[in-house]
Amino acid sequence: MIHSEKNILNTNNWIQLSSEVENALKNAEPVVALESTIISHGMSYPENIESALTSEKKIRQQGAIPATIAVIKGQIKVGLSEEELNYLGENNNIRKASRRDLPMILASNSSGATTVATTMIGASMAGIKVFATGGIGGVHRGASETFDISADLLELAKTEVAVVCAGAKSILDIGLTLEVLETHGVPVIGYQTDAFPGFYVRDSGFGVDDRANDLAIIASAMHYKWQLGLGGGIVVANPIPKEDEMDPTLIDNAITNAVVEAEKNGIKGKEVTPYILAKLHQVTEGKSLYANKQLVYHNAHVAAKLAIEYARINNR
Repeated sequence: MIHSEKNILNTNNWIQLSSEVENALKNAEPVVALESTIISHGMSYPENIESALTSEKKIRQQGAIPATIAVIKGQIKVGLSEEELNYLGENNNIRKASRRDLPMILASNSSGATTVATTMIGASMAGIKVFATGGIGGVHRGASETFDISADLLELAKTEVAVVCAGAKSILDIGLTLEVLETHGVPVIGYQTDAFPGFYVRDSGFGVDDRANDLAIIASAMHYKWQLGLGGGIVVANPIPKEDEMDPTLIDNAITNAVVEAEKNGIKGKEVTPYILAKLHQVTEGKSLYANKQLVYHNAHVAAKLAIEYARINNR
């Protein structure tokens, strides 16, 4: 089913590309990876399916092919059918799958929704170089005591995928997150911005490493980085559209209160993020969820255009 070609993994019994994604990669056409955690853990049904389909539509509208990634019954799927999307969206027992979880999920023929880290792994295996998500994980507030640092950052240090995102989630320690990325040699490029965005807000108060007003420049940087053997990913920081930005003071206060509540209730590890996001949804009366969806759609739109530019470079 999957032919042995450069950047395309040989056929085996635990990874499967959809025929659409396989054909696009064989023909060096632009493909954009999408995560599945947002489907299984980010929204309720059927809003999660509608959001996933809208993200895929945004990518198709630009002329690229979407490839949502998940683990379904012991098989890594790259490019999901609507039936598979519904399976993820309706099933309450889908595991959140990061790098550490992947071996056991495969071994037990279980299903898992891919995080940023695991989506990067699946994309890299398939030969997909551009990935659109909401925001990357990072260093959690209070990490000096908890050592709570997302696997996303370590994946960005080693896996050759450009991640288009609205910065890092506002609940994180943005300054320390950027320090870790710098330590691991991960470029943070602002697309038409000098500021590193903070998910719901366009400016987190921190800057980016470089600014690029043209996606062709970012595609060229991807090419040089990987051709030089530097390895690792690239963060393409794409701010939430101005009209969808939330009030920074409201968001910061709500996050601070939610973090305190999480600590009091003994919420730890990978349960912290969904807990705080749920609290934000409650405090903002659903406005944070709306903003979340809009920034994801915007990232999908930009990622598709970036994938097209990168394909042009490779085809030359």
